[in-house]
Amino acid sequence: MKSLKESQIHRYEITENAGGGIILHLSGRMDASNAGSLIKSLTPLLKERSPHSLTVDMEKVNFLDDFGVLVLVEVKGIITDIGGQFSLKNISDNLQKMLSLLNFESLTEKIRFTKKRPPGPMIRLGEGTIHVASDLKYLISFIGSVSMALVYVILRPGALRRDDTFLCMQKTGVDALPIVGLINFLLGLIMAFMSSVQLQKFGANIYIASLVSLSMTRELGPIMTAIIVAGRSGSAFAAEIGTMKVSEEVDALFTMGFEPARFLVVPKIIASVVVVPILTLFADLFAIMGGLIVGVTMLNLTASSYMTQTINTLSLFDFYWGVLKSIVFAFIIAWIGCLRGFQVRGGAASVGQAATSAVVSSIFMIIVADSIFAIILCYW
Repeated sequence: MKSLKESQIHRYEITENAGGGIILHLSGRMDASNAGSLIKSLTPLLKERSPHSLTVDMEKVNFLDDFGVLVLVEVKGIITDIGGQFSLKNISDNLQKMLSLLNFESLTEKIRFTKKRPPGPMIRLGEGTIHVASDLKYLISFIGSVSMALVYVILRPGALRRDDTFLCMQKTGVDALPIVGLINFLLGLIMAFMSSVQLQKFGANIYIASLVSLSMTRELGPIMTAIIVAGRSGSAFAAEIGTMKVSEEVDALFTMGFEPARFLVVPKIIASVVVVPILTLFADLFAIMGGLIVGVTMLNLTASSYMTQTINTLSLFDFYWGVLKSIVFAFIIAWIGCLRGFQVRGGAASVGQAATSAVVSSIFMIIVADSIFAIILCYW
C-alpha cells in the first residue's frame, strides 16, 4: 500500500498493480459532502503519477449520488487526458443503477468537432431543383383550393365573411390612400418638370398635360399603386397567415371544419380586387394635379387649358385599360401574399422571410403581367 487518505465519511487507498498501473480503492459514501475534497486531493496525485492505467475499486462504497458520479467523471477525464486506461470494478447493483441513470459513459465521452464540408455544386443543384419542384406542387395545389373557394363563395354569397372583407378593404384601400396619393402626386409633378425642360425648346408646353395624363392612366398609375399595395398589404397578408401557421391556428381552423382558403384567402382577394382599381383612379387624379401645378406655376399655362388638353387626350379606353391592369395586379398581390403565408414553416424568422418574399414576388409578377399587357396593346 502506497498511500492512505481518510476523512469523516470517506476514505480511499491507492495501490500499484503488477502491470505498472494503479488501483484506487474507494470506501464509504460518495456524495455532496465530500466530492469536492475528494477531487481536490485526487487530481494532483493522479497528475503527478501519470499512470498508464487506473482501476477504481468500488467494493466498499455504500452510497453514491450524482456528486459521487462527478468524482468518477473527473478522475476518468484526468486519466484519459494523459493517455491512460480507465476501468471500474466490483460495482454493486445499486451503484450500477445510479451510473446508468446518469449515463456515466456518455458523460465521459469527448465530443469530436468536425468541420462541415460545404455541399458540392451538384448537391446544391439537386436541392434547388427539389425545392422548386416542391414549390410548384404547392403552387398548383394552392391555385386549385383558392379557385374552388372562390367558386363556392360566388355560388353561395352568404358564405363570404363580410366583416373581414370590409375590414380588409379599409386596411388595403382607405388606409393606403394618403401614401398612394402623395407618391403619385410627386410622380406627376416630377414627370411634368423633367419633360418641360425639353418641350419648352419646341414651344410644346401644352403637351405636358398629354404626357402626364396618358402615361399615368395607362402605365405608371396602376404599377405604382400596385407596388405600394404589395409593400403594405401583400406583406401584411403573408405575415398574418404566416403567424397563424406558426401558432397552429390554421390547423385549428381545419380541425374545426373551416376551409382555410375560404376563411382566410377569399376575403383578402375580393377586398384587394375591389379597392385597388379605386386607388388607381385616385392615383391618376393626384398625378394629373401634380402636373397641373407644374404647368401653371412654371410653364405659364392656365388651369383651364391644362385640363382641356388632358380631357382631349384621354379616352375611356385609357381608364378602362388602367383599371383592368389594376384588377389583375390586385389579384396577384393578394394571391402571392396568402401563398407565402401558407408556406411558412418554423418560427418567427420564417414569417419575416415570407413577408419579404411576398413583396419581391409580387413586384416581379406585376412587372411580368404589365409586359404581357404591353404586348397585347401593341398587337391589338
